[in-house]
Amino acid sequence: MRRILVLTGKFIGDIIDFFYPPFKRYFSRQFFRYGVSGTMNMGFDWLLYFIVYNYVIQKQIVSIGFVTISPHIAALFITFPITLFTGFLLQKYVTFTASDLRGREQLVRYMAVVGVNLLINYFGLKLLVEVLHFYPTPSKMVVTLICTIFSYFSQKEFTFKVKGKG
Repeated sequence: MRRILVLTGKFIGDIIDFFYPPFKRYFSRQFFRYGVSGTMNMGFDWLLYFIVYNYVIQKQIVSIGFVTISPHIAALFITFPITLFTGFLLQKYVTFTASDLRGREQLVRYMAVVGVNLLINYFGLKLLVEVLHFYPTPSKMVVTLICTIFSYFSQKEFTFKVKGKG
């Protein structure tokens, strides 16, 4: 399975690298890969969130017995584990391939950073949707962009850092 992930990551990385030359004056290859693979995962997240919110939950309040969850938060909790997994795989096998930390340690660190992102998402959606009365899907997009900035630096310097560097 690891071999398949490595080969798939290399294949995706090679495709991204094909489009890199015009941008190499402005970005490192790693930053470009992060941007492209992160954008792919973000687009997947937005599409999945839209589908879950509109067609699975159907914009209805979700009751799980002891607690009632607003539809935009329920959609977040449903889509989150899926995009957590796809994001980790893209970062590990496409963007930060030089990291020599063990995969288990990377995953734990990745989950910690994503946990902070989940809190930013939760409180950001609460603020934008419930306090400021913005639409849920554009609100999710704004919050995601804020998380992206935080994530790049956290993943580079913490999750996938190279030992002996920093």
